[in-house]
Amino acid sequence: MNRNQKIYFLFAVISILLGLLSRTRLTPALIYPYLGDYLYAVLFFCIIGFIFIKSSPLKVALISLFICYCIEFFQLYQADWLTTLKSYRLARLVLGNSFLWSDIISYTFGAMTGYILETLFYSKK
Repeated sequence: MNRNQKIYFLFAVISILLGLLSRTRLTPALIYPYLGDYLYAVLFFCIIGFIFIKSSPLKVALISLFICYCIEFFQLYQADWLTTLKSYRLARLVLGNSFLWSDIISYTFGAMTGYILETLFYSKK
């Protein structure tokens, strides 16, 4: 399988824009806590798919899920330098604030979405 890197780049940009939009008042309160993390996993699926254009969709999903899980578990580490870094909005958006099991679930659904959509798209070709 060869992925079209232009499409994955476009989807990554769209994921970033939707992720930033998900942190506004436009997002319904019911999905506000989960949508950003879900899109974060979709973004990582696109990034990994962009880099590893010949890897299977399952491998891309597992790598992106592993990265998201690592970032989430890294939030349990509370060093002074990390707390200072998280005082900046961009660092807080990338690294998060605190560990939540709901984030793990959101990441799982995001990676699954990337896997399912890619599998469906390439099975029609």
